[in-house]
Order: sequence, then C-alpha cells, then structure tokens
Amino acid sequence: MGGSELKYIQDAFDTNWISQYGLNINEFENQLEKYLGNNSFVTALSSGTAAIHLALRMLNVQEDDFVICQSFTFVASVNPVLYQKAIPIFVDSETSTWNMCPNALEDAIKYCLQKGKKPKAIIVISLYGMPFMVDEILEISKKYEIPIIEDSAEALGSKYKNKLCGTFGDLSVISFNGNKIITTSGGGILISRNQSDKNRALYLATQAKENRDYYHHSEVGYNYRMSNISAGIGRGQLEVLENRIMKRRENHEFYQRVFQNYEEIELFEEPNDDFFSNYWLNTITIEGNNFNITKEKLKEKFSKNNIETRYLWKPMHLQPLYKDYKFFGADVCGTLFGSGLCLPSGTNLTDECKDRIVNVLIKIKK
Repeated sequence: MGGSELKYIQDAFDTNWISQYGLNINEFENQLEKYLGNNSFVTALSSGTAAIHLALRMLNVQEDDFVICQSFTFVASVNPVLYQKAIPIFVDSETSTWNMCPNALEDAIKYCLQKGKKPKAIIVISLYGMPFMVDEILEISKKYEIPIIEDSAEALGSKYKNKLCGTFGDLSVISFNGNKIITTSGGGILISRNQSDKNRALYLATQAKENRDYYHHSEVGYNYRMSNISAGIGRGQLEVLENRIMKRRENHEFYQRVFQNYEEIELFEEPNDDFFSNYWLNTITIEGNNFNITKEKLKEKFSKNNIETRYLWKPMHLQPLYKDYKFFGADVCGTLFGSGLCLPSGTNLTDECKDRIVNVLIKIKK
C-alpha cells in the first residue's frame, strides 16, 4: 500500500457510498483517462477477466465464432472466449517480446478464412509487462479488418514508441488484481475508444439495466462493476504508480548486474529503445548446462533459502482444457516454458533480499 488509500476508503464510508456508485469510482476512471490519454474511455470493473468478457460481448462474439488468442498467457485471457461458447485459435510467441508472433498470427487468420469464417477478434497480450510487436500486429489487424482486444493486464505504465499500453486496442484491458503493479484488491478496467462504447460497457456491467422507472432488461448483463471502496484503494495506488514502475525497473537493473557473469542464464529484456517495460516480473531462461542447472533445480535451491520463484505461464495449447484447439507456430512458447523462471520482483525487494538472491546464485557455480 502507498499510504493514502485509507483516506479514500474512509470517505466512502463517511458518505455511505460503499457499493457500485460514488465519487471514488468516478475519480478513479477520470484519473486513468487522463493518465492514458489518446481517446481512452475507462470503465472500472470487478476484474480484468470481466473486462475481456465484456470486450468479447461488445464485439458480438457468439457461439462457434473464431477468436485468435496468444497461447503464452494466464488462462484468464482465454476463458472468456469459452464463456461465449466461441472457439479459441492459439498463436505462438516470437522470441524478442515473448508475445504474439505476427507470422503465426497471419497463418491462423488464413486458416480461419479457409474454414469460411473470419475471426471476430484477436486477443494479444503484453506479457510480464513487455509490450507486444505493436506495429506488426496492428498492421495485420488492419489488413484483415479484425479488431484487437489488447490485454495489458500486466503492463500498466509500459510503453511502445512512447505510447502507453492500454491505448493500442480497439478495446483494451488492464488488471488491478492483488499481484499487479498497483491494485484495487481485485479489479480491472475496460478501455474503449469512444464514449458510446464506454456507455455500452457500463450498461452490460450493471446487469443491462435500462434507464426506466422500473427494472427493464432486454439482454443479458453482468454484475461486473467495481465497488466504490475498491476504487478508493485504486485512487491511493495511482499516487504511487510512477514510484512502483521505477522500483520494478530498478529490480531489473539489479538482475542485469547479477546475470552479466552467467552465460547460461538469459534475462528477459526490452528488444530495443521502442519498448519500455514496467518489468512487472523479471524472468530468465536457462540456455545451457555448464553448471548442470535446470529451472527445477534453481527453483529448488531458491526455495530452500525461503526465496519464492515461479515457472513461466504454461501455454494454453499445452493445457488439458485447451489441448484440442488449433495452434499455429513453432512452439516457441513451449520452449520458453520449458526453460524459464520468474524471479522475485516486488517493489518492496530490499537490499537484504537481493543479497540472499545473489548468495544462492554464487553457490550454484561452486
């Protein structure tokens, strides 16, 4: 917590606006719209998953429609496709950003067209805070006239060519789950490009309740609106966002120094100056075995020293839930999963913690 969250929460209690209406929600949305710029219209919701689901609804994704999805991601990016009884088509990653491969994307689109159905949407991720190959993906989207749902759940504050993630999609998503760079305890936003789409999102997120003197409903809606209390937490967190980004990037600089003497371990980094990552998580891949180390052994050694690490996301096309769906690519993401590890990356990572990490790495060379 940044320290001022309780002020906004107390205000919600003092004014008796604690549910889905109130000043905190309005101000949280307004502040995010100013921060993002570029015609960003924000709807505060209960989760990033809810935002993806609403995006699919707003693009009229229906049963048996094709939706192209990045395979290398958390399952929440894809499950809403099944909510709509649509068909996910999985696309591999490329090696520079670990995000959607443009060549594999075009192969997937051509497959769908051969089947007689143009995909209704492309869900592209900015994984671990790293922006996707924006120019290439948007060019393909424009070429085939397929809208982009930009899942920047992990990428608040990241930029491509000095433009913020969350502003590239026809509809975009950011998460404020408890593990994100800032949080509302649980929550997310859907970012639209115009006021009309924002109004539509709010309508669907509040049970599709029409503006009448009585309860009137013409279509299915959802209970997806963020609470005024959660939005209060978000207002306090926005005050420390830039500090959080700076701290995460300082963590990355620490790992750069640490791994410069480890040829076998490659730190995931920005491909070039067009990319600015918030480094939500710092991740590595183990490329060699000069000291007979694997991701499993390294994870075990860290764990014995009470240092938490995690494996990279297991790609969706390798998950039992999604194993029968079509996948396009050379399984770059499967290779990454096989050799990669997420390292401690919290903004509260102390010098003492960093010393413990270094000591473990020193021991594995002995």
